[in-house]
Amino acid sequence: MQQPTDAQFQYLTGQSRLSFAALLPHFDILSADVASTGMLDIRYGDGHRECFDFFPARGRPRATLLFFHAGYWQSRDKSTFRFIAPAFTRRGLHVALVNYPLCPQVSLGELVDATRRGVVAVHRHVLARGQGDLPLLASGHSAGGHIAVELALTDKLADDDTQPSPRIHGVLAISGVYDLAPLVDTTLNRALGLDAESARRHSPVGRVGAVAAPALFAVGGAETRAFLVQTQRMHAAWQDAGHPSTQLMVDGADHLTVLEDLVASDSSLHGAVLDWVDQAVAQAQVQTA
Repeated sequence: MQQPTDAQFQYLTGQSRLSFAALLPHFDILSADVASTGMLDIRYGDGHRECFDFFPARGRPRATLLFFHAGYWQSRDKSTFRFIAPAFTRRGLHVALVNYPLCPQVSLGELVDATRRGVVAVHRHVLARGQGDLPLLASGHSAGGHIAVELALTDKLADDDTQPSPRIHGVLAISGVYDLAPLVDTTLNRALGLDAESARRHSPVGRVGAVAAPALFAVGGAETRAFLVQTQRMHAAWQDAGHPSTQLMVDGADHLTVLEDLVASDSSLHGAVLDWVDQAVAQAQVQTA
């Protein structure tokens, strides 16, 4: 395990940039500009944060892209990241940005359980549109990357048997944390409340099994060593389990500017994401044929 001072640097102070103070409000402005094109705050549970935004695909839909926001499972909101939707709705994807309850109001396990309910609700929302049982692609940034992987490793997302349980057909995880052990010795753990055992239990890097989908693991080249290693290890674990996986380091990108690359049509990350979508949709079609 990393020494506490090193972990604090690797996961917090070393990741911060002076530009973040201006970039996050910029994301809010961009997101406000596209809010009118979606259906906002659709409920999936009783908690005040259990809701999602839905941006319909332009033209015939190919799949539904779920997105889970950053914030170390304890902050931020989907509303800041609505700006990502147009880059993918124009490519034939429904985009659903899913909010979730935050720590310490809930445990990390309860948080992940809520996201599963959110996926089921999005799936049923799409079915109700009469557009068929489209592939579900889970994506996320930072803590959201962890959530996307957790969802892909879940063999049964629905809590009941009244309707078929959906499954995740592809995973896009950007700048994620997949081994939570280093966080135990950081100030982040004041809200997370992890110990060695619960950190291990909530670390998907150590339990990739048979239920997995094509994955793309991306990270900014200007992020700390710990984030680069987290991405390398998750990619390797996916491949070692026999599942298709691509790893991409986005040159020059930090923990937030990597999202600008995500939506920029001429970026290596955006191109890789479109290739991943094609791969995941094609595999889903083979599996359901």
